[in-house]
Amino acid sequence: MSRCYFHDYQSRCIYHITLKKAKGVRVFGNLCGDCQNAAIERSQLGKIIEKHIRKIYALNPAIRLLQYSIMPDHVHLLIFVASHIEMHLGKYISKLKILIYQDFREMTGDAVSIFEEDFYDCILYRNRSLDTLYRYLRDNPRRLAVRRAHPEFFRRVNRLKIGEKYYQAYGNFQLLECPFKEQVVVHRADTPEVRERNRRGGLYAAANGGVLVSPFISQAEKAIRTEADEAGGRFIYITNQPLAERYKPSGRDFELCESGRMLIVSANFDGDLNRTACLAMNSLAETICKD
Repeated sequence: MSRCYFHDYQSRCIYHITLKKAKGVRVFGNLCGDCQNAAIERSQLGKIIEKHIRKIYALNPAIRLLQYSIMPDHVHLLIFVASHIEMHLGKYISKLKILIYQDFREMTGDAVSIFEEDFYDCILYRNRSLDTLYRYLRDNPRRLAVRRAHPEFFRRVNRLKIGEKYYQAYGNFQLLECPFKEQVVVHRADTPEVRERNRRGGLYAAANGGVLVSPFISQAEKAIRTEADEAGGRFIYITNQPLAERYKPSGRDFELCESGRMLIVSANFDGDLNRTACLAMNSLAETICKD
C-alpha cells in the first residue's frame, strides 16, 4: 500500500485509517433502518472488531481513538497519535489485526484472514477539518442506505449545487462528501521538484481513499490520473462540455462511473478549450476541494 513518502509515521499526528474486509469473510454487520435513521447492526465478528478497536490504546498509550465506524465490509478509524511512538504506525495496525484474528479464531474456530493485506491511511493536516471528518464517519450508514435505496442518485444530476452555483453531473456524486479531496493542477512554471512532490502527493491520496479533482488538461495531469487509476483511485473530473440529455461517458470514464469511482461535473463551457475555460475549470476544482 502506498504511504506518504515524506511523512514520519512515528510522529504526533491524526490519521484516518481504513481496513477492508477480506474476500469470503463474514460481514462485519448489516444495514438496518432507512435513509433517515440508518445504522449498522454488528455481527459477531463486528462485535469482536469493535471490542479491540476500542482498546487500541493498549497497543500504545499514545495512540488514542477519536472516532470509528464499522461498516459491513470495512472499518474506519480516526486515531490521534499524541506523542512520538516507538514503531511505524503500520506495526501497531498489524498488531490490532492480529488480535482480532486470534479472538475470532478462538471463538469460532475459523482460521481465516479478516482483513485485506495492509491498510489505507489519510493524514489530517492543518488545512483539514476534524469536524468534517467526524461527520463523514458518523454518516457512513446513511450514505450506504441512500446508495441502496436510490441507485439513480449515482447516474445523472442536472442541478448539483457546488458553492453558490449549479452544475450538471454524472456518476457518483457522493464523492463530493469525501473529506480527502485533492486538486490536481500542474503549472508550467512548476519546477521538477514541485511537480514530483505534487505527483507523489496525488498518488498517495488516490491510493488511500482520497478523491482527485481536476479537468486533467495537461499531459502531466493526465499522467497523474493514469497512475492514480491503476492504483484504484477515485476522481471528480471537470469537463468544459455541457452534458446532453442522453449523455453517457465513453471508454474508461464510463467504466469508472459505473463502478462508482468517478463523478463528471460540467463547467458548461460550450466551445473551445481556451485559457478562460481552463482557468474556470481549475477554479471549480479548487472550490470542490474546499467545500
